[in-house]
Amino acid sequence: MDLGLKDRVYVVTGGGRGLGLAAARELAAEGAKVVLSGRTAATLDAAAADIGGPGRAWGVVADNADPATPGLLLDTARTRFGGLDGVLISVGGPPPGTAAATGDEQWQAAFESVFLGAVRLARAAAEALGEGGVIGFVLSGSVREPIPGLAISNGLRPGLAGYAKTLAAEVGPRGIRVVGLLPSRIDTDRVRELDALGGEPALARERNEAGVPLRRYGTPAEFGRAAAFLLSPAASYLTGVLLPVDGGAQHTL
Repeated sequence: MDLGLKDRVYVVTGGGRGLGLAAARELAAEGAKVVLSGRTAATLDAAAADIGGPGRAWGVVADNADPATPGLLLDTARTRFGGLDGVLISVGGPPPGTAAATGDEQWQAAFESVFLGAVRLARAAAEALGEGGVIGFVLSGSVREPIPGLAISNGLRPGLAGYAKTLAAEVGPRGIRVVGLLPSRIDTDRVRELDALGGEPALARERNEAGVPLRRYGTPAEFGRAAAFLLSPAASYLTGVLLPVDGGAQHTL
């Protein structure tokens, strides 16, 4: 199936690594052009080169918590590639910690980056996009089921999901879609770090895989293909959707 992505232009935050990179790689493989953002120039340069070089991918060093970031990224997409068809807001996972032990400073820092930074970019994109545009959020399975030891994620991700659903209803009449992805155990550096927290990463992975009906972690490419589809014109009648990408791990309806 042709996803209709050829020469469409997307901004992907967190595009230098992990799930953001996985999504950007699949978008580019289908013919799209991508602006990647992240905090480290060397990481972004390597990611852009891997995806296809300056004619296909362009990296921008930017912090999601900076109020100037949305304007910078959207302007770069238009000046570098001549337009803007969508954004995928992928933010690195906040630090692990229990609800009782997580202090105000950790909550405030994560709120600025994970929550408010995402809202700012989505709001700016909603103003800039025309009919057929799409705003995507990379969230987490914690939207529907809290994950032990990830108090900040459990607190902020469901709020972003509610924002995404609200935005979808507001911009839908203009032909703009809003979608979200709820990854769980995708085999990224972040998940491997979480598995290692207890000191026995192999045992943790074995235990976690046993809780997934498909009995394995997902690959970044599998996540990336799901993201590319939701962001593509092939998914033109899907909005307000929060898609679990988790091998069946979530048991909620």
